[in-house]
This record gives sequence, C-alpha cells and structure tokens, in this order.
Amino acid sequence: MKKFFAIILSTLLMILPLSACKNTSGLKTIQLNEVTHSVFYAPLYLSIENGYFEDEGIEIVLTNGGGADNSMTAVLSGSAQIGLMGPETVIYVNNQNKQDAPKVFGQLTWRDGSFLVSRNIDEEFSWLNLRGKEILAGRRGGVPAMTFEYIMKELGLINGVDYNLNFDVQFNLMTSAFLNGTADYCTVFEPTASEYEKEGKWKVVSSVGAQGGEIPYTSFIALESYIRNNQETVKGFLTAVKKGIDYLFTHTERDVAEKIIEHFPLTSVESIETSIKSYKNINAWKNTLSATEESFDLLQNVMIYAGELNEKVDFTKLVDNSIANTL
Repeated sequence: MKKFFAIILSTLLMILPLSACKNTSGLKTIQLNEVTHSVFYAPLYLSIENGYFEDEGIEIVLTNGGGADNSMTAVLSGSAQIGLMGPETVIYVNNQNKQDAPKVFGQLTWRDGSFLVSRNIDEEFSWLNLRGKEILAGRRGGVPAMTFEYIMKELGLINGVDYNLNFDVQFNLMTSAFLNGTADYCTVFEPTASEYEKEGKWKVVSSVGAQGGEIPYTSFIALESYIRNNQETVKGFLTAVKKGIDYLFTHTERDVAEKIIEHFPLTSVESIETSIKSYKNINAWKNTLSATEESFDLLQNVMIYAGELNEKVDFTKLVDNSIANTL
C-alpha cells in the first residue's frame, strides 16, 4: 500500500492538471482515464458509439492509464475527472486520510475479466497444474494479482511455496513479456486472449473470473468534491453507461461487436464477437451500477490476505451509491 501511494505522489509531481476542455457543441467535457483498453469495458464503448453521453450533454475524452496507479494519479491530479479502474485504489488512498478522497460512484464489472493462457497448446488444464509454475498476473497490490492469489489460496496453493507470482512486469507489458519467454502462464484480457489463441501463440486454459466468483473488479471513481459539485453531470454519466449496459444485454454479440469495432481497429469483428461471448459466459457485467457492501468486504479480505491491507475501511468511506441507486 505504501509503495502504491508513493508511486502516485511521485507521479503527481510530474503532472500538471488539465483545464476542462472546451468544445463548440455546448457539451460538458469529461476526461475519463481507463486502466486499460479491453472488450471487458464494452458497455462504456457502446455508450460512446450510440451517442448516449451526448444525449446527456456530455462529451467523453478517453485516455488509457496503462495501470491502476496511473489512472488514480490522473484522478488525484485533476488531469481526469473520472477514472475506470480497480476499487482497491480507493482503499489505498483513503488509508492515507486524504481530505478530498476518491470514491467509487458506479461499478461496471463484478468478475475478474482476465483469462489464463499457456504456451502449451495441447495442455489438458487443471488449476493444480500451476503447482511449481511461475505466473504473470499483474502488479503487486492490484486487484488482478490479489484476486489470483486468493483463488489459489482457496485451492490450497500458497504463493512462494507452491507456485510463484511474478510482480516485476508492468501490467501493459505482460503480454509481450510472456510471449518473449517470461513465466509459464499469464493472465490476459479480451480481445487479446482470443486473438492470439487463434494465431496459435497460446491456449486459453481457464477464466479467472469464472473460478474466482463475484468481486468488485472495475469501478468508476472520482474525487468526493467532483461528485458533490457535479451531481447532474455524474447522474448523466451513469445514465449513459446504464444505457450501454442495457444495449449489451438486449442485443446479439455481433451487434455489440459491430458497434464498438472502431475502438479496436486492429481486431476483427469476429474476434470481438467471440470476446463478448466469453464475457457473457462468465457473467462479467453488472446490470446495475451500484456497489454492494458484501462484495467490498470480500475485496478487503482478499487485500488482507495479500498483505496489502491491515484493517478494513468502512464501506461508506469508499462508495457513494446515492446516484447509482436512483437509476
């Protein structure tokens, strides 16, 4: 936790807050920083492509943080008003007793969105195959790595004893590191997981989300002051995202793929369609945007087991469901 916050503070010193972008359309601009770019966030891209944000008087400027620490830094510095990232970041910052603390105001996914891949394309997989192996599953203290470690604990396997998690590779560099020979297994998001399997580079052997069950995985986060001072904008933002979720649940995977293809210009419609099916199969997306206290309690249990949290933080300090509950 201290390392996470130190990274944020040092990065903040190098970032100048961006002033609110102005446009000639009369829309209010929101700088939105996403932790990574993935089909996992399909409802967000649907809301952009279908004009749902414009319907609410909002223009989205989307940037990629390449990691939760960078996305949280963007929110704290003011270079982004909203971040889409793991809610563990809110817990870390709140434990520093920051006055204008970030809060979760909407939850998009409630399963781990990564898939475990192996270079052995003929492998008959069992989770116990990971005994004695090295795995790339994300940075230390991030939800992906902590969730993975907790899953393994439930299977009776202990990191550093029965297997080894490699925390040394940055989140957005894991795929290339794995393809270049680092570790025995790697966790990968869609559409990369399906695309590279199709090319014969690896085999998707399991879904981490299906194995791990419900956990607050990716959330919309903003400073308390921003939520308080921009109630109508935040409501409009969540309303637009909810419309994207509703579209996803009421249309075919092909319809969704064709709508969001511009967000993945190097990926085929067929691959995105496969990715959407994969995420639907594991029930990755919530049909409501409010977060539950029970799921955050589990998240904090996961963090405590990973050695990243000493004691739990009160749910009301982490989450503001006041707007999400009205939708």
